Amino acid sequence: MDDLNGQSNVPVGSASRTLSRPGHVKRAPPRGEACLFFVFQADRPLLPGMRCSLAKIDEIAIGRGSERRVTTDGRRLAVELPDLWVSSRHARLNRVLGAWGIEDCKSRNGTLVNGVPVERSPLADGDLIELGQSFLIFREGVAGSDAPAVAEVDHRQGAAPGLATLSAELAGEFERLQTMARSRVPVVVRGESGTGKEMIAWALHCLSGRTGTLQAVNCGSLPSTLVESELFGFRKGAFSGATEDRPGLVRSAEGGTLFLDEIGDLPLPAQAALLRVLQEGEVLPVGATRPVKVDFRLVAATHRDLDALVESDRFRADLLARIGGFTITLPPLRERREDIGLIVAELLRRNLREQAAEVAFSPSAVRTLFGYAWPFNIRELDRCVEAAIVLSASGPIDVAHLPAAVTAIRSQRGAREPRAKRAEPALSELDRKRRDDIIAALTASGGNVSAASRVLGKARAQVQRWIKRYAIDPRSFRPSP
Repeated sequence: MDDLNGQSNVPVGSASRTLSRPGHVKRAPPRGEACLFFVFQADRPLLPGMRCSLAKIDEIAIGRGSERRVTTDGRRLAVELPDLWVSSRHARLNRVLGAWGIEDCKSRNGTLVNGVPVERSPLADGDLIELGQSFLIFREGVAGSDAPAVAEVDHRQGAAPGLATLSAELAGEFERLQTMARSRVPVVVRGESGTGKEMIAWALHCLSGRTGTLQAVNCGSLPSTLVESELFGFRKGAFSGATEDRPGLVRSAEGGTLFLDEIGDLPLPAQAALLRVLQEGEVLPVGATRPVKVDFRLVAATHRDLDALVESDRFRADLLARIGGFTITLPPLRERREDIGLIVAELLRRNLREQAAEVAFSPSAVRTLFGYAWPFNIRELDRCVEAAIVLSASGPIDVAHLPAAVTAIRSQRGAREPRAKRAEPALSELDRKRRDDIIAALTASGGNVSAASRVLGKARAQVQRWIKRYAIDPRSFRPSP
């Protein structure tokens, strides 16, 4: 198959290559398959994201087109991007001895990996690739082999807000969640603070068909002495200050959904009362002698390990068994970086509605968003985007419009370090080809020279001489401790 300009492809070994490797390269790819995610276009942030499985692909040619289009020819993909800053023949990814690399095809604006221009470079899990205004993430060990080979996902594509994802594994969990939505089965949402647990509760409520309201309760914010009266209500005169009947938060969810956030913070006496409500379908208000029938769907959320709380006698085992009909765990944002673009698009729509289509980002701002670890997850990203919209005053959102915490910390857990660029010696065609093969073998072997020699079918001493000649450092291919 010809490339996007109709010209024959350049041989894989004919271009120069950046020798440096990021220190975090793993010895062997984790279980799963390689995927390429198209995550963001700086001048068109509402453009859908796209996932390409590379399980049956050995080469990807990327260039400019009038619209996004993916065509397959055997084990080769041709991808066209509607990005005016992308050249007609911009970059090519290829697999050599099981390891993936990227090559710039003499493009007008260059190819960047983790913010550094490269001519030719190996790729590691999580690398951020920048082509013009378009940003891609390369991943290895991605679960979800049953997913379509190519899938485009719009931020509005989920059955409810918050259910759009480029992760095939998480999309499968969301599909199961949608299946459960119309049932009465209680749901537990686990995840760090800020990962979107309340959004999941809202999605379940929207999809449930229930006519009542969503009543959200933060169990950790309830006064310890008033937990039961706040949740279950009280009768007039039940205690000092009870001047009138109150239905309580549980009965306020009648016909709808009760969302108990941070249920792990609920005191043991309130846990016992909640268990009775769930078992009997009725509430006994404080000071009342007759229970009141209730009908609601329970969604509980926690950032705590409820099983560990049961072991330490701080959470009732029978209550956990009662609420745990279906459990979904939301990963932290640092572990789903490929979804940042979809989430930003959703936040832009929510804040600006129709004007969201007019928003643009600078490439450096996008680089910063994808390089930050987001310790407070989606909640922090939400505040960041909201402030940036105001500060940009209808112009492009730049690094200067992002919070200091986001721009100052460039290397946290989950963030990527830019790789250094090294000067290239003048090499013959044969030397370039041989050097590329050595780098591919070292990548596949995790920097083990003996294993790389066996892959190449050469004596170890000979490979060592070549490594010295081409100034390759095998240690840079080893996994970080």
